[in-house]
Amino acid sequence: MQAGKAPIVVVGAGAAGMMAAIFAAEGETPVLLLERTRDGGRKILISGGGRCNVLPSVLEPSRFVTLSSSHTLRRMLLGWPLAEQRRFFEEELGVPLALEPETGKLFPVSNRARDVRDALLAMAHVRGVEQRFNTRMVGLDPHPAAGSWLVRLEGGEDLPAAAVILATGGLSVPTTGSDGAGLAIAGRLGHLLHPTFPALTSLTADPPRHSALAGISLEARLETTGPEGRLATEGGFLFTHRGYSGPAVLDLSHVAVLSRLRGGPRPSLTVRWCRLEERDWERLLRGESGRVETILRRHLPDRLTGRLLSEAGVTGSTDLSQLRRGDRRRLVEHLTRYPLPWTGDEGYRKAEVTGGGIALSEVHPGSLESRRHPGLFLCGEMLDAFGPIGGHNFVWAWATGRAAGRGAARKVGATMADS
Repeated sequence: MQAGKAPIVVVGAGAAGMMAAIFAAEGETPVLLLERTRDGGRKILISGGGRCNVLPSVLEPSRFVTLSSSHTLRRMLLGWPLAEQRRFFEEELGVPLALEPETGKLFPVSNRARDVRDALLAMAHVRGVEQRFNTRMVGLDPHPAAGSWLVRLEGGEDLPAAAVILATGGLSVPTTGSDGAGLAIAGRLGHLLHPTFPALTSLTADPPRHSALAGISLEARLETTGPEGRLATEGGFLFTHRGYSGPAVLDLSHVAVLSRLRGGPRPSLTVRWCRLEERDWERLLRGESGRVETILRRHLPDRLTGRLLSEAGVTGSTDLSQLRRGDRRRLVEHLTRYPLPWTGDEGYRKAEVTGGGIALSEVHPGSLESRRHPGLFLCGEMLDAFGPIGGHNFVWAWATGRAAGRGAARKVGATMADS
């Protein structure tokens, strides 16, 4: 770092922060990356089961959730197109990606999340970014000198900064270092914060009526009704000892979480247990021969089959020719519109992201600079937006981190030129 020259300080070495530091270093101003953990990128390391689903193969902006303007969200999200992001990882970072066809996710060919994290830190180093770990920011104040800041660190050290990029994340998975400190500081600086909540989290049931089915996973379709209307998700569904998880559950969990936090009526969740719809089951149960349980077990796990038959009041050994119309209708209802009994959620401990946060109207969409404080840039999970699982939230982190980094470099460069 150049002696006597205040750096651009990036706070948080997560996905957005590392990307911000890399692109901030494109300018002439030195860049300092601060991280409270000993290594950084911990959510990258645990994502995708330790494989890191870097990107989705298809981006779905309409599935993002925000309490701010959806138009602004889309503009920020698409500021770095998906194809360009993939080229960056493969050609500049040297991390080739491979498509997992059944999920549409792009993973590193090595299937090692650590390769992604290490490549980002390595590129930051190559570009001259100074990295300080085990360093915690406790405050941020405008400096008396115009357009500069003081970053206050635990232990009493104050760092002057030409610009500051906050990329401290939200509150999800606190074991990775997410503690909401950046959100609190942004709030104290006068930014509008929408209430935060755990998103993409598992749901619970008390009592856990389906604990005997724990470990069963299958492809299912869930439906519910939220503030934005009818919401349906399809994908993996997992029974847990405490409730339910899997992509299909996580992608609509925010509807359940928000209803609980707002004290409103609990929305109903209904499940279709496989791809077969009502008319398909009617055709099978009326046109096939053999026992009822035999037909169900062709499409569903054995333990789930037994449970659904029991709850529907149908004896599995009943011959299809003897299945009464009322029993058949009740069974089809359980197979295609099963009411899922849930009472709560696993909260931030299991949430993949944080919902709510800094209103998108608080930043300039192109640069992510604060509208309230010139020289302060905000990006990543701190902002009021999240997408479905499968790499969409990494797209948001990469895109907003890059925009903030470039925005800070341009801002400081222009200020120096004017002086």
